[in-house]
Amino acid sequence: EKKYYPFPDKELTLFQEKHYYQVLALVFAVEEINKDPNLLPNITLGFNIFDTHTSDVSTLESSLTLLSGQRLAVPNYQCEKQGKSLAVIAGPYSELSVKIASVLELYKFPQMTCGPYDPILNDRVHFSSVYQLAPKDSKLALAMVQLLVHFHWTWAGLLITDNARGETFLWDIREEMARKGVCLTFMLKIPPNENYSLFPHSEVMEILHATSANVIIFYGSNNVVFDWEFEKEDYLDYSKVCITTSQWDFSMRPNTLLVESFSKSLIFSSKRKEIPTFKSFMRAIKPAKYPEDIFLKTFWSILFQCPLKEKQWKEEDCLLNTSLEMLPMRDFDMSMSSRSYNIYNAVYAVAWALHQIIISTSLPTQLHSLLRNMQFNNSAGDQVIMDQKRIPMASYDIINFVNFHNGTEALMNVGEFISQVPFGEDPSSLSSYCSPIPFPPYFPTLRSVCSESCGPGYQKSAHEQHAICCFDCIPCPEGEISNQTDMDQCITCPEDEYSNKERTRCLPKMVTFLAYEEPLGMALACTALAFFLLTVVITGVFVKHQDTPVVKANNRTLSFLLLLSLSQCFLSSLLFIGKPSSATCLLQQTIFGITFTMAVSSILAKTITVVLAFKATRPGSRSRKWVGFRAPISLILICCLIQVILCGIWLLVSPPFPDTDSHSEAEHIILKCNEGSPIAFYFVLGYMGLLALGSFTVAFLARNLPDTFNEAKFITFSMLVFCSVWVSFLPTYQSTKGKMMVAVEVFSILSSSAGLLSCIFIPKCYVILLRPQWNTQEWINQKSFARGRHHSKAFPHAS
Repeated sequence: EKKYYPFPDKELTLFQEKHYYQVLALVFAVEEINKDPNLLPNITLGFNIFDTHTSDVSTLESSLTLLSGQRLAVPNYQCEKQGKSLAVIAGPYSELSVKIASVLELYKFPQMTCGPYDPILNDRVHFSSVYQLAPKDSKLALAMVQLLVHFHWTWAGLLITDNARGETFLWDIREEMARKGVCLTFMLKIPPNENYSLFPHSEVMEILHATSANVIIFYGSNNVVFDWEFEKEDYLDYSKVCITTSQWDFSMRPNTLLVESFSKSLIFSSKRKEIPTFKSFMRAIKPAKYPEDIFLKTFWSILFQCPLKEKQWKEEDCLLNTSLEMLPMRDFDMSMSSRSYNIYNAVYAVAWALHQIIISTSLPTQLHSLLRNMQFNNSAGDQVIMDQKRIPMASYDIINFVNFHNGTEALMNVGEFISQVPFGEDPSSLSSYCSPIPFPPYFPTLRSVCSESCGPGYQKSAHEQHAICCFDCIPCPEGEISNQTDMDQCITCPEDEYSNKERTRCLPKMVTFLAYEEPLGMALACTALAFFLLTVVITGVFVKHQDTPVVKANNRTLSFLLLLSLSQCFLSSLLFIGKPSSATCLLQQTIFGITFTMAVSSILAKTITVVLAFKATRPGSRSRKWVGFRAPISLILICCLIQVILCGIWLLVSPPFPDTDSHSEAEHIILKCNEGSPIAFYFVLGYMGLLALGSFTVAFLARNLPDTFNEAKFITFSMLVFCSVWVSFLPTYQSTKGKMMVAVEVFSILSSSAGLLSCIFIPKCYVILLRPQWNTQEWINQKSFARGRHHSKAFPHAS
């Protein structure tokens, strides 16, 4: 039998046609079962319909009426023997199921829910008689975020219902957004009322219209109708993309919402197969076919805008030959919704359980046991599992409302979300759907971001106290690249590579060193050879004129020893030029240190010789025993021996070795000699500096001693040049990088050696070659006589 009970205190003007869609699914399932000879043969299945709305009183009274079996509820009594109900199908939202369960659980009366899955109803202690038909939707937040990531939408708004399901969804989607780098620009909570219109709440509409986000996510319960009544011209062309679920209804009215605006919506609907004969059933529905259905009359009047009289209603008052198939998609969808699909499966589950009771002569009290273990395939081929512990995870079709040029409207599958994928694949995969029409071009071209993407060569720099989606783009530093968009951090190039100018890829570095072939190396090498040849020429001049007073003055042997050491200093600089090897690295600093020590100690010996020679001319001076050949040579040997010991310790403890420098120059790897021990290196330099300072001090004190060819003044000036060069070398050496460090050291060696050579020997060569008359004993005697007369006039008492 079929009974329709609108609740007495509710007027039909509050009728919402969206709920009647489920009634049609119920009628379809019952009629299909009654026509099936293999299911409940010789038994006609019937149903009662109760319109409870949402008030607690109406819900309680409907539950008692259902149990008592008559119009007026009588608690704890079953007043009808015929037409006794076996189960209740509640829906479409879990709040109603919870209210009904407060009564039905007392009698262990089976309740089937057609709304979305609710973890609360899975509590077997408080809801042992409740069976959920919908798959679990805990992956819905992941699916929506995956869609945002698919289109590179990182800036979205969120509207949810202010209830437990909304809070759960908010928690889930925030967690997924944080993982995927998506941000919320705003979050609004809508009261979970039966009807909620945007238009009266101007502050909500203003936020939706003014937000910088072009994507808005809507999530709510089935009991919410989100009425898009954009009656103002400002809101008619709503260009935002709306992402929602099939559970959140959009109540649309002709001429109040542009179809083009709604075509920018993407709807997540649970994947399911089409029931083969459902559309045929919908085409055949007429009020005349079901005269006892008082709801159908109201439903028909609303859809076809027919006059609804208080006492009588005639189909003739509407247009002739009307059919639900004539309605546009925006008003009525002929396909079975997810809630209708759940109701269809619920009816079949009860029917199969009743069928098992009849054929096995079981007691009706075993209905729960049969329902818990029920598992069957529906007419579409989908498997239905009633075991609440085995409820599958929902997969989703992504549906877009399409309005064709000829006025035809359709819901097209444009994508899908598979929650269960083969092992090894991304469980959050989002694949495009093979649709007969191309994907609407509006979605891939839409931008919904807080900040524009950072292209290759840039990295994101987050704003303080802002969402992670709001950032600046800053270029990658030298040596780092980014070859993708929106990289949080640039990638450091390997040590043997450098970043190009655009900072988009790493290029191999060229190996380089101070080579003879390059201009700088060639210039330094030629300079070293030129000074070496000049030293050889000066040595030849001194050898040729070795018996002249100029050469013999200030110890001829020390002069030749100094020339020899300076020639080796010039040649030692060549060890620093060319590709470094183990041998050259070991010889560079040691030969440089020893040869320079020999040169500086020779100068020190010459200076001391000048002082001792002057003191030895005094009667009774003890300095006579130090004037000669052996004392200066001994001094030079001792000074050189100390330097040899220092270099030996250096080579034994931490010797220099070939090394690479990939940091000094961005585009080159520089081959160089690593000193091994910087302390030893500076000890060698410090020791030479100490000898140079001693030579400068002695020469400065002896610069005014009376002698015809006194070298003290020239030695003073040469040591001043020498010390200036090496004092300048230390900061310059520390501030330069790469092969320029080598060039600085070579330049210091050449300039200091050239200073010694020029200041000490060029004046003597000038006398030997250009003023030979000065280089005679007669001129020296005249000079000495003139100096003696000048000395007598200055001191007359001494004469």
